[in-house]
Order: sequence, then C-alpha cells, then structure tokens
Amino acid sequence: MESLSGHDLAIIFLALAVLLGAARLFGEAAKRLHQPAVLGEILAGVFLGPTLLGRLFPELQAGIFPSTGGVPLVLNGISSLAVTLFMLVAGMEVDLSSALRQGKATLHIALWGMMLPFGLGWIVADFFPGLLMKGPVPGGVVFPLFVATALSISALPVIAKILKDLALIKTDFGAVIVSAATINDLVGWMLFAMVLGFVGTAGPTPFDGFPILWVVVMTLAFVAAMLTLGRWAIHRSMPFLQAHTSWPGGVLGFALTGALACAAFTEYIGIHAIFGAFLFGVAFGDTSHLRERTRDTLDQFISFIFAPLFFASIGLRVDFISNFSLSTVLVVLVIAVAGKLGGCYLAGVLGGMGRRESLAIGFAQNARGAMEIILGLLALHAGIIDESLFVALVVMAMLTSMAAGWTMERVLNRAKPIQFADLLSAKGYAPDLSAGTNEAAIAELAKLGASLTGFPAEEIQGRAWEREELVPTGLPGGVAIPHARLPGLAKPAIVFGLSAQGVDFNAPDGLPSHLVFLILTPEDDPRPQLEIVSGIAREFSRAGRVEELARCKGFTEILAALRAHG
Repeated sequence: MESLSGHDLAIIFLALAVLLGAARLFGEAAKRLHQPAVLGEILAGVFLGPTLLGRLFPELQAGIFPSTGGVPLVLNGISSLAVTLFMLVAGMEVDLSSALRQGKATLHIALWGMMLPFGLGWIVADFFPGLLMKGPVPGGVVFPLFVATALSISALPVIAKILKDLALIKTDFGAVIVSAATINDLVGWMLFAMVLGFVGTAGPTPFDGFPILWVVVMTLAFVAAMLTLGRWAIHRSMPFLQAHTSWPGGVLGFALTGALACAAFTEYIGIHAIFGAFLFGVAFGDTSHLRERTRDTLDQFISFIFAPLFFASIGLRVDFISNFSLSTVLVVLVIAVAGKLGGCYLAGVLGGMGRRESLAIGFAQNARGAMEIILGLLALHAGIIDESLFVALVVMAMLTSMAAGWTMERVLNRAKPIQFADLLSAKGYAPDLSAGTNEAAIAELAKLGASLTGFPAEEIQGRAWEREELVPTGLPGGVAIPHARLPGLAKPAIVFGLSAQGVDFNAPDGLPSHLVFLILTPEDDPRPQLEIVSGIAREFSRAGRVEELARCKGFTEILAALRAHG
C-alpha cells in the first residue's frame, strides 16, 4: 500500500498554508475595495500559479506546487471537497419558498434573463464557434448547450452579497432580484447537469446504448425527490436535531453529512458531485426551522476556509497570460452582458416596473461570479472548452461581478434621496413596546401607523406580516425593519418603538431586536422603501447605536441623536 512520505506531507501543508493565506489576504483586500472576496481569492491563485510566480520564479513555484506525484492528487482532492461544500452554501442562498411566492414578475425576469443570453450564446457557439474556440470544437449539441448555459446563468451568492452591501436585500425590490436569480440558478444547474450527461456517465446503466437517457431520468428524479420528499424530511428532522444535539455541531454535522451523501449520489449517476451538494443546500436552506445564526455559522465556516482554497487553486491550473485572447473575451462579454441586460430590462418593463428599476435588475442579474467560474472549470476538465475560452469566462465573471454594484447604485440614484429621520414624528413613536413576538410588535406599531396614515390597522398589520413571513426583517445589532406597501398612500411614513426585553425578528446574529421601525410606503413606487431601508441599515451599522438611542429621554433626544450623525 502506497503512502505519502514525510516530505510529501510537508509540501501539502505548506501549499495549503500559502494558498489559504494568500487567498484570505487578497480576499480581504478586495472587500476593502468594495468587491466580492472571490475576486481577490482568484487573483491570489493567478499570482501563485504559472501566470506570475511560475513565470518569474519557476523553481520556487514548482517546489511549493509540484505537478507530479501524490501531492497534486491530494490538493485536487481537497479542492474538489472545497467546491462541493461551497455549493452547499450556494444552495442554501436559494430561498425556494420565497421565489415561488413572488409571482409572475419574478418568473418573467428569470426566464427572459436566461432565454435571451441563452439564445445568443447558442447561435454564436453553433454557427460561429471559431469566435470562441481556436482549436477543435466538440461535436453535437454539447458545445452550444454549454456556452448557452454558461452565458445565461447568474451568481446568486454574489448577487445577494451586492444587495446586502447596498442595503437592498430586505426590500421588495431585492426580493424580486434574489427570487429571479434563484430560479435562474436552479434551471442553469439542471441544464449543466445535462451537459455533463452528454459528455459521459460513471459506467454501465440500465439504459444500454442510451447513457444520456439514464442521466436525464436520474437527474430529474433526484431533483423532484429532493425538492419534495427531501425538503419535507429535513424540515421534520430539524426540531429534533436542535432539541437533542449540541449547537451548532449537531445541525452542522447533519448538513455536511447530507451534502456529501447527495454529492456521492450525483457523482455516481454521471453528473457531478457539486450538483448533489447544491440541491441538498436548496432543500436544507428552505426549512423555516433553520435559524439565521446557524446558517451564518455554516456560511462562515465554509466561505472563509474551504471556498478560498478552491478559488485560489483555479489560478494554479491555467496560465492566464498565455491563454488570454482579447477577441474571445470581447465576444463572451458582449453576448453575456447584452443578453442579460436586454432580457431583464424587457421583462421588468413589461411587468410594470420603471425603466430605472428594470435596468438595475439587469445589472444585478448580470453578476456571474463564482457560478460561472465553477461551470467553466468543470467544462475545461471535461474537455468541452479550451484554456482560452475558460480564461475568457473567468474574466467575464470577474468584470460583471465588479461592475454590478457600481452600476446599480448609479442607475437607482435620484436627485434627492429620502432621509428616514425626516419621516419620524412623536406621534409615531412607542417608547415602551410591550409585545413579546414579532407578530405582536407589528400589530402594536400598526395601530400607530393607522393614526398617521388613515389606513386601517388590520390592513397595515396584514401586509407587514405577510412580508415578514416571506423574508425576516431583523438586522444585526438589535434593529428590525418590517414594512408594508399600501395602495394609494400619498407619502411614506415610519412608526417605531423601543423594546426593553427585545423581540425576536430572526436577525442574522441571533440577537433580539430592541428598536423596531415599521416602514409604510406607496405600493406603486419602490423608491421610498429602497432609500429608507438603505438609510436605516447604514445608520445602525455602527456598533452600539441602539444602546445609545435607548438611553435617550424622549423622542426629541432620539431625533437629535439621529440628526447629529448625518
């Protein structure tokens, strides 16, 4: 039985330390520049790989990251585990129940946002493959199907991160974007599973001579089972796990075990392990028993350890200078951006949204990020694409992710943003909320909202609670921002209250909310809600702000404290 030598183990540990350290360093630098950390992690791999370190100091690069023997095999195995676990987290970002409740507008945005770039990608790949590949092109539908899928998919984790950075994640506008990206992700990964099925399966199947039929049947059966029976079983199991196992180890162990088991199954039927982990993440993340704090713990564990290792390892595989083709990059960029922007903009306008909001949705959905890169890497390993097209896909993914937040901010910008402090009044202030639950707190504040707006308290409460059940509105730091869109409301209004004991609004940090703002905005204008929520999120991002306001004596001191900080 062969085993790794002490020297091999030393090299493996050194390679992992260098890779993880550089990935975290570059990732933090990217975040300081208001970019997704994944961009910095990929650049760390480019720096350590054949592109830069291998070109300047080839012996040093080969010594840390050897290309032969057992070391690269182990590193590839760890990289495969890392991307599989990352896809578990990516699947957990998919709020399937929310997406299904968002209505026709979300469905139109998701479908048009995929169909237009899908069609453009298929046409170019099928009729003009020389624009994308310099060498031989795989025959049949494999190549055009992959290109069409790769250019139409979005990156839900990146989109969610951008919306969080812009303080839009808890708004109706953000919910539409996230829900459309959810549908986009599910359809995209199912299509890519078919692409891998065309390339080959794990071995003999019951459908002799028709291996693709086996893959299609098993894939669809697995998807149906996980999204129905799997979701039900996980939902029923979670209360038992939370009651009888230690936190957070019991739930985390269950999540990793389920993800790895599903990964093994999908690898066996001939697609890829990551699809199984992704689908388990969808089912696991959809249960209402999963606390935000547990979700955040799992996300932190994987996103700060395993994901950087995978994304940095990408740069070790390809020389980005030798395989860079400006013409291929431009073709990929034009098809991807034009198709996504055009499809989402058309769907938004037809769905009754404003032109600015429709264009902003297009820019948000245009972020490709990690999903695009993972698809490209799998296709490169399967021999579907060459290195130059892979580099073009990585460049496109990085550029679209970098531009998404910046372009959204500019498109949504208005001449005079609403300052939430201007909407506060003494009549809309409850100094001592007595409610013990989030539903009761909303009902208590809805009575104040009725006196300010003239709308029935029951209608305000019903609309706010319906929204709360869709997406919890608790923010870190002890703040909650439930909101209701009211038809015919002349101007936005805010009522708020302080709770000494705190109310559970399912905040990401697991802490109760002591300051609750009930935001009331016109149903036909999404702008006030966006700007109010953004302003509150910015104001209370500072540690200790809630405690500071709680020490104020009366409404006047609270308003003075808010205005004193801009």
